[in-house]
Amino acid sequence: MSTVTTTAPWRPGLRALATLVRAEARMVARDTAGLVLPLTMPVLILVMNGAAASGEELPGAGGLTPFDVYVVPIVFAVVMGTIGVINMPSFLAAYRRSGVLKRLSATPLRPSSILVAQVTVSAAQTIVGLAIAWVVAVFGFGAQLPRSAWLAAGVLVLAAAAMYGLGAIVAAVAPTPNSSVAIGLVTFFAIGATGGMFGGVASLPEPIARVGEYLPFGAATSALEAVWLGDSPNVAGLLALAAWALGGLAVGARVFRW
Repeated sequence: MSTVTTTAPWRPGLRALATLVRAEARMVARDTAGLVLPLTMPVLILVMNGAAASGEELPGAGGLTPFDVYVVPIVFAVVMGTIGVINMPSFLAAYRRSGVLKRLSATPLRPSSILVAQVTVSAAQTIVGLAIAWVVAVFGFGAQLPRSAWLAAGVLVLAAAAMYGLGAIVAAVAPTPNSSVAIGLVTFFAIGATGGMFGGVASLPEPIARVGEYLPFGAATSALEAVWLGDSPNVAGLLALAAWALGGLAVGARVFRW
């Protein structure tokens, strides 16, 4: 009696994923237009608001200025929002439109691998954007560290994840790369407008301001402002960020058409 031996199907490991991440990084680096918005727009906001907001100290804030407490958190949210809500969905929509994801489904390298690679590259791009903004803020306008740097780092990670969750929904509903950019831009400016990007939320109608507190931009800036002042972030805002991160990624993965 002969025995039949079977071998387990080959699955790509970390080496294959690293190769895919490098390929994604080259694609992002070649997209000059996609790099301009998240890397230069925050610097422009810093320059426009730096002179006016970095002079006077806030009463009872331990030497912090409005620039530290209000401008820097908004700039950080702009970096995370432009990458998570605009850039990342446009790449995923382009891959779907060109059939890359469908072809990957017939190989051992599953389509989900490209999602992991794109999120990894987007995270690296976010770190670079935040670093550039922080260097300009410190050396150009004397920005000060938050009272709890570790807590601020945790809020930034949670806020970035929330932006990626919202971006996953954008990528899932956008049929083409151009529509992905359009939907992403409208979504980004909508959450930015309700979260204080264009001025204080006190001037907004009460219902809109209330909703903005639980959208990723508003929740992120509020939490960062509290951390800079040494206060505890609003628990409801942190839960909202977590809900956007987990819920957005879950909805996006379910609705996304490979």
